[in-house]
Parts: sequence; C-alpha cells; structure tokens
Amino acid sequence: MIFILKSENQRQKAEKYIFLVPRMKDYLTFVETKDNLYMKRVFFLFIFSVFFFSLPGFSQDDSNSLMKQAETAQSNREYVKARYLYLQAYKKFANEGNYEKAADCGVNVSALYHRENFYKEAFDMLRTTDMLIATGEQQTRKSLKSLHYPVTKERLRMYIKLRNSAKASDQLNILENIAQSSESDELKNDFLYTQANYYYTFGMTSKGDEAINKLISTYKEQKDYDKISECYKTLISFARQANNAGLVAKAYDKYIVWADSAKAYAAQEKYDALKKQYDESQTIIDDKDSSLSAKQYIIIGLCVLVAILVGVLIVGAVVLMRFILLTRKQKKTIAIANEHNELKTQFIRNISAQMEPTLDTLDGTQPGVRALKEFSTHIQELSELENSLTEPYPMEEKNVATFCESVADKIRDKVKPGVTVAVNAPKINVKINPEKLEQVLLHLLNNAVIYTPEDGKITLEFKKRGAHSHQFIVSDTGCTVPEELRENLFKPFTEIKDLTKGDGLGLPICSLIATKMNGTLELDKEYTKGARFVLNLHP
Repeated sequence: MIFILKSENQRQKAEKYIFLVPRMKDYLTFVETKDNLYMKRVFFLFIFSVFFFSLPGFSQDDSNSLMKQAETAQSNREYVKARYLYLQAYKKFANEGNYEKAADCGVNVSALYHRENFYKEAFDMLRTTDMLIATGEQQTRKSLKSLHYPVTKERLRMYIKLRNSAKASDQLNILENIAQSSESDELKNDFLYTQANYYYTFGMTSKGDEAINKLISTYKEQKDYDKISECYKTLISFARQANNAGLVAKAYDKYIVWADSAKAYAAQEKYDALKKQYDESQTIIDDKDSSLSAKQYIIIGLCVLVAILVGVLIVGAVVLMRFILLTRKQKKTIAIANEHNELKTQFIRNISAQMEPTLDTLDGTQPGVRALKEFSTHIQELSELENSLTEPYPMEEKNVATFCESVADKIRDKVKPGVTVAVNAPKINVKINPEKLEQVLLHLLNNAVIYTPEDGKITLEFKKRGAHSHQFIVSDTGCTVPEELRENLFKPFTEIKDLTKGDGLGLPICSLIATKMNGTLELDKEYTKGARFVLNLHP
C-alpha cells in the first residue's frame, strides 16, 4: 500500500500513528510529491478511522480471548487486571450459555477477590455463579454437579482461611455429596485431597492421614506410581501450610520410603509382564496339544455354569422379592412414625397451652409449680422456633461494649462470694438482635453463675473474626461438661431428670435462636479450665 505525502513534516506526523495498526509499518511506503492533495486527505482519513475504532469501546475481544488474557495477567501476577478480565469473560460466557467456562471464570474472580481479603465480594461472586449454574440446569434440563464442585470448593477454601471450622465442615459435606454422586474418579480423588487439607488445617492429623492413605491405596490398585509420588508431595505441602513440623518430617520419611519401594514395584511389574507373556505362550502351546479334550471340558464347564447361573437367578429373585416387601414395610413404618411424631408435637403443645390456666391458680412459689410453668413456656417456645427457622430475626446496630456491660450487670448480684464478672468487648457497633441475643447470653451467664464456685471468674467476651463474622464467648472457671453429655447438649428431650432441677431445654432453645440469627452455638471442647460456650454470628 502506498501513501503519497507532500512534506517531511506530514511524514513525521503520520509515523506517530503507525502503532495503531501493528502490521501497517511493513506495508506503508512514503513517496514524496510536490502536489497531491487528494491522496493526502485519504491518508489522514484512514489514520483517523483506525484511531477511532481502536478505542476501548470498540474492542472486539471474544470470551475465549478475554479468558486467555486473564490467565496471562494472572501468571504475570497482575491480579487486579486478571480479575477484571476474568469478570468480563464470565459475563460473555454467561450470555453465550457456556456455563462450564463461565463457572471457571467465576471461581477465578472469587479467588482473586479473597486473595486480597475482599470476602464479601468473593462470596457474592460464588453465589452469583451458583445461580448461573442453576439457570443452566433449568435451561439444559441436565444436572451440572461437576460445575457446582469448584464453586463449593472455593467457598470451603475461604472458610478454611477464615478458620471457621463449622462453616468449612458444612461445605466439606456438600462437596462430599457432589463428589460421591458424580461418576468422575477425578472429582472423588480431588475431594480426598481437599478433605485432607481441611483436617490438617484444623489439627485433625489422624483423619487427614486417613484421607491421604485412602487416596494412595486407590492409586496403588491402579498402579499409578507417579500419582502416589504426587500424593506424598502434596502431603508435605499441606504439612507446611499447617506449620506442623512433625507432620513435615513424617511426610518426608514416608516419601523417601516410597521412592525406594517404587523402584521395586517397577521391577516387579516388568517381571510380571514377562512372566505373563511366558504363561500365555505356554498356554497356547498346551491348547494346541489338547484342543479336542479342551473343547469337551469347555462344554461340560458351560453346562455346569448354566446350571449355577439358573440357581443363582432363582435365589436372586427370591432375595429381591423379600427385599422389595421389606422396603415397602419400612417405608410404611417410617411414614407412620413421622405422622405420630407430628401428632405428638402438636399434642404436647396443646397440653402445654391447656396447663397454663390451671398452673396460674396454683401457688407460684412452690418449686414444682414454678418448674411446670417454666417447662410449659419452654415447650411452646421450642415449638415456635422449630416452625419458624426460615424466618430470620430483624437486626439493628448496637455498641458492643455498652450492650455486653448491660447484660453482665443483670447477673452480678447472683454470683457467689468472691466471683469476678469480667467483660472484654471493644467500643464498636455491630448488627445484632438485642432482645434475642440478650436471652441467649443471659442463659449462658446464669448457667455460669450456678456452676462457678467461690473466688471463681465469669467472662463475657466479644471477638471480631472478619468483615461479616464475630463471636460472643461466655466462659467460667467451674466444672467442665461431662464427656457423655456433650454430644446431645443442644438436643431437646435427651435427658430425663427432676423438672425442679431444670428441664434441659434451655440450651436447645438458645441453639435454635442462634440459627435464626444466622449463627451457631457451640461448646469449646478444648477448654479445660471450666466451661466455654461460643456464639458465632454472621449478620
């Protein structure tokens, strides 16, 4: 292509715009002439057009190109740029209906957000991606569980980083269901890696070893020795992430032992292969020598096999019929049990409501009457909570320090002599439901008052665990909760005792209230100086 320019000055100006068309310089030749106004105007019109359509608004990058650019930026550690490009690619893939690549981009966006501790944006991105996958399932009428897997795995990684073992455990269970229900061995093996990482992070070394050993056993059965070496390397990486020097040393020892064993396995495989070839050759020779007798034995064997198969089919049909009948009976029994359970709950509520007028006529100072009234109230409250778990409580901002002091003041006059009631809470505002939160904390504090001996200490603490996560902690120096009671501590109707000594419904009610506040109530099993209850909230 030849452009004719009039002067040196015009040539210099034109060369400034050559960068807009990367390959133009190879074809552009400047030829001077004394007077060619027409060609000069054509040239500058062309340069203006190239400049205009090269602006960002006219970018014609498709979704795959954006994704590749994002991967390149991420490998170059340009994380902000990579996040932006992944987000643009996500939107284009979503519009195109390419749910697999859209989910991949969405997970990468979330990972780059939470890399910079933008957890709200990261969780929102995962939630949006889950909704997109659900839309894809509706439109394609197919299950896309394999796409939910990386989304759930990324959410699990964030909860592990936040050290939220309860939420991480929930996501781990969801991840396990997806992996087990899928037909992909790759997903199942990846889940074992993820499970091991979770256990090692939260100090459950034995369970982490169990997951890794299960994975190694699978690869041993498949004789994939490279994958086994990768398992040991990954185990070393997990141990380093958990800052567990003992586990690092043990993993290295196992890896060294395996490296030596791998050579023996390889040699054994070669020997087995040669032996197999020899046996096959020998079998062929023997078959040719005794072909007639072999055919006779085959016919006899087939007849026997047919007879055995007929017998197995008959027995299998009988067993199947019995199983079907038993299953129907069990389904009917379960349905009756569920119906009776609902009727029992309704009956207890009705009895409780009918007891109130009678109890009001009795002497309220009597321990038995007071215990029955409290039991009746707890039954109704428990029933109402169970029927409204999906309806969260309204939240409002309160000063934590002021709120905690006001709650602690209500139990100071109840403590035994010498008992100290301490409050450790910063002067910050957080969103809570003051009435229900006070009900839970007062129950925990009153329990602490009962079990804390003289000269003991009761503490109410507040800790902020993240942008959208905080804890209220009640601890005392009394006796610890017995081991046999811990498992059913927050379950109603698991303990039979004198009602005047309590009905055992206080903690189950508190646990349901915590659930309605988008949180959990837990017993700190590692605390040994008394009892410690942790209320985790995620408003």
